[in-house]
Amino acid sequence: MILMGLAMAFATVLLVANIVAGKIFSIGDWSMSAGIIAYPLTFLLTDTIAEVYGRKATTRVVWFGFACSLLMTLLIYIVKVLPVAADSIVNQASYDNVLGNVPRIVFASMVAYLVAQNHDVFAFHFWRRKTNGRHLWFRNNASTAVSQLMDTALFVSIAFWGILPAGVLLSIFVVEYIVKILFSIVDTPLVYALVGIVRKYDSGDGRLAPAAVA
Repeated sequence: MILMGLAMAFATVLLVANIVAGKIFSIGDWSMSAGIIAYPLTFLLTDTIAEVYGRKATTRVVWFGFACSLLMTLLIYIVKVLPVAADSIVNQASYDNVLGNVPRIVFASMVAYLVAQNHDVFAFHFWRRKTNGRHLWFRNNASTAVSQLMDTALFVSIAFWGILPAGVLLSIFVVEYIVKILFSIVDTPLVYALVGIVRKYDSGDGRLAPAAVA
């Protein structure tokens, strides 16, 4: 049950990141995709799952998220081609402006996602073996740093190439990567806390422990 909850949270964060990623916001001279608000949380969740349940379970969750994204894209497209009623509060132009780029963004996200998340799972367990299961803080940051570099480069180039000027693309890439690394550092205590909570209430196979159910 706990593993299922973590997988559902992972899928939710991933889908939200894909939907809102088309909005570019600025803080001063820094431009970023709104997906950065949600997407880094996926690495927090996969690192937690990897630490508690292992590589096999984490890989399944990654592919589960991939399938959810494909389903979301299909449903968005089906709604897009439905005829708009005269009294609809959302006209076709408004729908296309908000969700029209989602298929391209999801494609970009999925390419980046499969490369980065699978690398993250691989790197996390690689460093886990090298450190004999110690230094979770190091494994969390070492695996995420390279994975986020891959993810940011692939996503920004595929999602926005030809839409935004090259200078803006470079700005988004640099700023987003810096923010993601800072988030990885900040979320390290959260990984420790979440791993501790899951281990406390988990029976060993993803279900609630008897003490937690009572």
